[in-house]
Amino acid sequence: MPMPRFGVTQQKEAELMRRMDACGVSESDLEESFVRSGGAGGQHVNKTATCVMLRHRPTGLEVKMQKARSQSLNRFFARRRLCELLEARTLGEESPQAREAARIRKQKDRRRRKRSSAAE
Repeated sequence: MPMPRFGVTQQKEAELMRRMDACGVSESDLEESFVRSGGAGGQHVNKTATCVMLRHRPTGLEVKMQKARSQSLNRFFARRRLCELLEARTLGEESPQAREAARIRKQKDRRRRKRSSAAE
């Protein structure tokens, strides 16, 4: 069994690789650097370069991720975020994030209408 490249399960890593292929992103297109994180995480993030800066050369998109205390998890999250941005750029209103935002917006409108009609 191969060791995972990121600190996630093999299933999550395989899903990320499928998503990167669907977006047309290869590892050779990525420029990765590590900088020191700030904020929560205590001494660990203050002393080590756990923050990941990921740049997609063909599009020029840059992602900075310092969500977790470990560098390997941040590498995973940065790649996942890059895929989200590329999907949003290519799919527009059909991207998963745009559909979720539209669903929440409709839900809030529905609740607002219910509240205003109940107040009358």
